[in-house]
Amino acid sequence: MTEKLEIYKCNVCGNIVEIINPGAGELVCCSVPMEHLEEKSSDEQMQEKHVPIVTIEGENKTIRVGSIAHPMEQNHYIIFIEAISPDKKYLKRKFLYPNEEPKMELKSCGYDKFLARELCNIHGLWSSEYNN
Repeated sequence: MTEKLEIYKCNVCGNIVEIINPGAGELVCCSVPMEHLEEKSSDEQMQEKHVPIVTIEGENKTIRVGSIAHPMEQNHYIIFIEAISPDKKYLKRKFLYPNEEPKMELKSCGYDKFLARELCNIHGLWSSEYNN
């Protein structure tokens, strides 16, 4: 059974799918079951470049990828950064491209709590919870 906002990847062609409406079926692409991308939140060797970090400036919040800036090269970059409300009703996402700074601004975000996620094209899905 899939769950809302889960992310799956085809390891053959690279398609990435996010679940909008959960169902019982298996996700298949290129005649192969898709890989469910599990959210990682800590990995001593890579977390400094992957775990989303939330900072506050006035009423605005900024999500940056890693305490050390993640590389944004042609073959290794952050695909997107997003913030998800606790009830999964609201989602704000910013798609990124090579050579862009890996950050997203949340202007006047009314949430004291949300899940920050990012997807690295090589190292997968990473998340952290923001609790003010």
